[in-house]
Amino acid sequence: MVQGRMTDGLQALLGASEEEKKARGIQYTPREIVHQPETWQKTYAICGERRQELSQFLRESGIGPGEQGRPTVFLVGAGTSDYIGGALTLLLRRMWGCEVWAVPSTSLLTNLEDLVFADQPYLWVSFSRSGDSPEGLGVIDAALQKYPKVRHLLVTCNQQGRMASICEQAPDRAFVLALDDTANDRGLAMTSSYTNMVIAGHCIAHVSSPDDYLDTFSILQKAGERFLGGAEEVATTIARENFSKACFVGSGALQAVARESALKLLELTAGKIQTMSESTLGLRHGPMSALDGDTLFVSFLSRDLRRRNYELDLLREVNRKQLGKQIVVVTPYETDGLSHLADHVLSLDVPALSDEYRPPVDVILAQLLGLFCSLRLGLQPDCPSPNGVISRVVSNVKIYA
Repeated sequence: MVQGRMTDGLQALLGASEEEKKARGIQYTPREIVHQPETWQKTYAICGERRQELSQFLRESGIGPGEQGRPTVFLVGAGTSDYIGGALTLLLRRMWGCEVWAVPSTSLLTNLEDLVFADQPYLWVSFSRSGDSPEGLGVIDAALQKYPKVRHLLVTCNQQGRMASICEQAPDRAFVLALDDTANDRGLAMTSSYTNMVIAGHCIAHVSSPDDYLDTFSILQKAGERFLGGAEEVATTIARENFSKACFVGSGALQAVARESALKLLELTAGKIQTMSESTLGLRHGPMSALDGDTLFVSFLSRDLRRRNYELDLLREVNRKQLGKQIVVVTPYETDGLSHLADHVLSLDVPALSDEYRPPVDVILAQLLGLFCSLRLGLQPDCPSPNGVISRVVSNVKIYA
């Protein structure tokens, strides 16, 4: 791999002159990672301010205590926005008591008729940083025209985006939840946009029981502030290692974290580090063949003891087969024996926090890994695709009727 300047710590990056930040492509990404716990408070406040409106819209959509004929819920987005849906699926199923599925807008666009029954009620919760994703625009527009039983809740970081405009023109069937502009990342890779929209998803899940989420949110915010320091230390250490592959694994909501983590490291290093993600038990069924002594292996450990036993067995196997150059575990609490299974153990120190709430904190490790590895490889984190292969907002997608 091409070697760039040795990585600096976060404070050095944040304290650089504006001229240096622009030259190195660090005007946005480091700050957008660091300010996440602070911005979560703004998202929480916005959701609280709009709770009554949101609650009414959800009740009209069939979601709420005592509601009959509940809809099928699709969590819609592309790329990272799709992985937001994956991080929220299990929580929303439990809280709303109905079918909830993360369905990529890219799949809806090509197979809409295969995935939606015209005579059945749906609620689509769409996630979009820019609000200008061509696939997101295409599927919302098509659904509004062809499927009157589909209602739309848009969570976006851009009130001025075209998706918000389309939804605002159909107030009887659509609701726009726009987050603060500080969540609208300017860097290419979604960092605070991802975590803030997940936090918004938590608030939506608890719209009928906001007091139940208050303590959880407080725990999350404090855990995020603490985790930044420990994750930075580990990420800067690992970024100095000359590894070319990375594998992230987890179970349930933490598998969604693994998917987003793999994407963050891949995007921010322009594919110079090849990444993959899998469920803890799925890894053995073929994907494990890609692991070797040049692989960074990251496991997100569950709070649930049954799931955790499977995860610990996998760590033992990876160690026994020498399939990781560096092994990292992120755990809700540290227990005896973990230090013998991993080179780095990062404890969130939140033993009572359910896995479904952890994605906004756990994903910070991969965001920092992506940042520091990008710099080491001589790339610009704000725009790490030197040939313009990918861009902040996907373009050149022609929408067919």
